[in-house]
This record gives sequence, C-alpha cells and structure tokens, in this order.
Amino acid sequence: MHWFTGLFVLLLLASTAMRSWLNQRQVAAVLRHRGQVPEAFARQIDLAAHQKAADYTVAGAALNRWDVLLDAGIALVLTLGGGIDAVDRLWQPAGLSPAWHGTAVVLSTFLIVGAVGLPLALWRTFGIEARFGFNRTTLGLYIADLFKSLVLSLLLGGPLIFVILYLMQQAGALWWLYAWLVWVSFTVFITWAWPTVFAPMFNKFTPLSDESLKQRTEALLERCGFASKGVFVMDGSRRSVHGNAYFTGVGRNKRIVFFDTLIERLQIPEVEAVLAHELGHFRLHHVRSRLILSLGMGLLGLALLGALAQWPQFYLALGVSTPSAHAALLLFMFVLPSFTYFLTPLGSWWSRKHEFEADEFAAQHADARQLADALVKLYRDNATTLTPDRLHSAFYDSHPPALVRIARLQTLATQRS
Repeated sequence: MHWFTGLFVLLLLASTAMRSWLNQRQVAAVLRHRGQVPEAFARQIDLAAHQKAADYTVAGAALNRWDVLLDAGIALVLTLGGGIDAVDRLWQPAGLSPAWHGTAVVLSTFLIVGAVGLPLALWRTFGIEARFGFNRTTLGLYIADLFKSLVLSLLLGGPLIFVILYLMQQAGALWWLYAWLVWVSFTVFITWAWPTVFAPMFNKFTPLSDESLKQRTEALLERCGFASKGVFVMDGSRRSVHGNAYFTGVGRNKRIVFFDTLIERLQIPEVEAVLAHELGHFRLHHVRSRLILSLGMGLLGLALLGALAQWPQFYLALGVSTPSAHAALLLFMFVLPSFTYFLTPLGSWWSRKHEFEADEFAAQHADARQLADALVKLYRDNATTLTPDRLHSAFYDSHPPALVRIARLQTLATQRS
C-alpha cells in the first residue's frame, strides 16, 4: 500500500469516527436534559416545547449517522473503489475533446453523488420535518426546486468546470493562478446577482409593507449608514415554518431579507433588533472578511491541486489508473475533506465570534433585551435545542449556544440601562 493511500484511509476513518462520536455526544447531552427546561428559559419556553426540541435534535442526529456513513462510503467508492475510473470509461466512446470529456465526467459524478444522497434528503424533508410540523413543501414543489437547482448547476457550474479544465490542460504551470482569477470573477458575479436574478427563481421577495415596521427599519438603516436595495420579506412559509433572517448581495444589490414566518412571530421592536444584528455583520465587515478568506483558501487549494496534479502517485494511490485534469479535480474534491475536517472548529469559532460582535452592534443601535426575546422565540419555534453538548457545539456551531448568547445579551442590556 502506498503511504498516501494509508494516510487518506487513516484520516477518512478518523474523521468518520469523530463525526459519529460527536453526534452521539450530542444525543446523550440533549436526552440528559430533556426532562427540565433550563432555568434561564423557564418563563418563556414550556416543557412541551423543550421536549419537542430535544426529540427533533435526536431525530436529526439519527439521520446524521447515515449521512456520516454515506459520505465515507462515497469517498471510498469514487477513489479506491474505482468509481472515478468507471465514470471516465463510460464517456470514452463519446469521443469528446479532453475539456468536454472532463466536464462530462465531473458533472456526471456530481449527479450520481446527488442521486445517492437523495433518499436521505427526502426523508429529512418529508419524514423528520413533516413529523415535527415544520415542512410545508409539497412533492411537486420539491421536484420543481430540484429541477431548477439542477438546471442552474449545469448552466453556471458546467462552463466554470470547462474553463478550469481547459486551463489545467492548456495554460501551463501557472494554470492554477488563472483558474483562481476565473473563480474569483465567478464568485463575485454570483454573490452580486443572486439576490435579484437567481433567488427569485425559488422564492418571492416583496418590499416590507408594514408602515410602522418600515419606518422603524428605515430609521435604523439611516442611523447605521446602510444603503441597499431595501428590506425584503421572503415567502419562506411556502416550504417551512422555520423563521430566519439574512444579509445577502454586494454593491448596490445588498439586501436584508426576513422570512415571512419571522415577521409573523416577532413584535416590531424585536424585528428591529434582529435587523440591527444583521446590519452589524455588514458594518463590521464580516461578509467581506469571510469572502476574502474564502478566496484566499481557494487560491491555496488551487495551488496545492496544481502540485498534486503533476504527481503520478497522487492518481495511483487513490484508485485512478490514468492521470487527467478531471481526475485530479475530482480526487481533490472528494479527498480534501478528510484532510481538513479537523480544522472545522476554527471556522466555527470565527463565525461565533462574528455573531457576538453583531450582537454587540445590535445592542448599540437597538434594544438588547428585544434581541434576546426575539432569539428565545426563534429557539422555541424552530425547535433549537437549549442544551447542546459543549464539544459538539464548539466543533460545529456557527452560532453561540443559547444559554451563553442570551446571558451575554442580558449583560449588554444591563450595561446600557
């Protein structure tokens, strides 16, 4: 066995075991506290809602066990199991040029992986989400979304893959730098166009119509110096009863988006506080810094791929008999997660840090108590567990645990009163 084969298998097994162990820790922690609402939330969340959140978390964890095994199985079958080679041979009779052949192989592989994971995705939506009263997606709407996502992937991702493979084959030793510039342009375009071009293909976005709320939000936007296309309400209730809010877009296409389910559940001062939090991400340059980090990591990744693609043992050690640009790209995509998995806590920590900073910004421009009240309602209505396992939360959670976050907001409110 080649040493690189052994290293890949070792890291794949280690990451799979870690994912499974953390998943089980989460289940144990949630079940251990299922019988009692944490004291800090006892007046706002009743025992029935707390137990629903616990059961919802456990059900999701049960499905996640299969996700973990499926991810490991896919990685092994495509690499050491000869899956990439098999798809490559399937397209050989077509007689396509190298770049077109490679694009067909890459897209076919992604399509196969998506099809393999579809049963679990269906069970999550029509099994777990439906059982706990969250799903509003019909089978027809689900299929329509799936079709539109597939078409967009082909229309946008297909040309990108073709250009990258062409550069790998024709642009010489620095192909990875040219490919990175193409990828940067593509990412900026998608980020700019998504709110106004692509997102409306899936959801309806309407300007905020409640006059009282509109006045409050416009005043807040002016205080924070935020210029955008406005605040929009998305018809999230077509698919789910979960509520959320997010910031999207760049340049003049910047938008604040509220789910209609969130608007229905929160009072006007609470919505204002949530908006202040989202504005905090913009004013504190969180969106920009995350984009810069993503682009920087992309440059490093492509440079590494440029080196690996020239190493014959990279292919042989991972189950590919004939080196090619598309084989290198696919191997890199399906092998890299095993090598980077244990860096996950760093990204989670950085994201939680941004959430704390956005909360502090919200406390300066709105009412921290109102933000705390809004979050508690969202925890309750979205069946978010109040008692996650600490290690699981530190490893994965992009937002601070409920107890920690609410306590910090209450402290900020006291400091400003």
